[in-house]
Amino acid sequence: MVAILSLIVVMAISFLVTRIATIALMHTGLSQEVARFQARSALTGAGFTTTESERLVNHPVRRRILMLLMLIGNAGIITAASSLILAFVNQDSSDHLWLKIALLITAMTILWALATSRWVDQYLSRLINLALKRYTSLEVRDFASLLGLSSDYRIVEILVSQNDWLAGKTLLTSRLSEEGILVLGIQRKNGNFLGTPSKETCVEPEDTLITYGHLEALKSLDERRYGNQGNVEHIKAVAQQKQRKKEEEKQDKVAQKNNSDTPE
Repeated sequence: MVAILSLIVVMAISFLVTRIATIALMHTGLSQEVARFQARSALTGAGFTTTESERLVNHPVRRRILMLLMLIGNAGIITAASSLILAFVNQDSSDHLWLKIALLITAMTILWALATSRWVDQYLSRLINLALKRYTSLEVRDFASLLGLSSDYRIVEILVSQNDWLAGKTLLTSRLSEEGILVLGIQRKNGNFLGTPSKETCVEPEDTLITYGHLEALKSLDERRYGNQGNVEHIKAVAQQKQRKKEEEKQDKVAQKNNSDTPE
């Protein structure tokens, strides 16, 4: 039974470490989807695609995060395998065997539910973000100083896949500016880089977009898929941006009024 509990603990720690690493990689400018994939790949030792691996290993902060994940993953896999073997060898009672199997399946189901829960993801992300901001310096400081990033505005790389909503659209037809998103540059699959792309520039599959905007808007765009549902999500994102803009302008007016009322 101790071996089963050890295995459950290792799985829980692996889930937590992967989540922390995902958010840490997002702080360096990766999109959530790419950050999650790379964190899981490094932890399990599954490897990377050539294009994405170059972007990660050439970045000093991302490289340190991946090296730490590889070390933790190597130890975790060995521990998990050892615990699994010890849990099921030398069984004298079939009752104990079925109890261990039931416990393992139940624990895996609970961990899977927690890992895929949107509420848990949002709550845990907030806690990890606060901890990373307080105890680390993972923010890309030159970007922050240059653009004055605050209030959840970020620069994020978005990798466009074949089924993404952006694939095949020009920047004009995608109307990303209405969502409060700016495309600062496009890295083509062939290595060609387009700085300050024009409205007529077409976004192709496997392009990497360097985007600037509110974190929620960028996350929504990164997860948006081709089709009518994607068009509906675009309309919702435009409405959310209008509401966000009204709130920011309202806060700005209040701040200006307070400053004008303050005696010199």
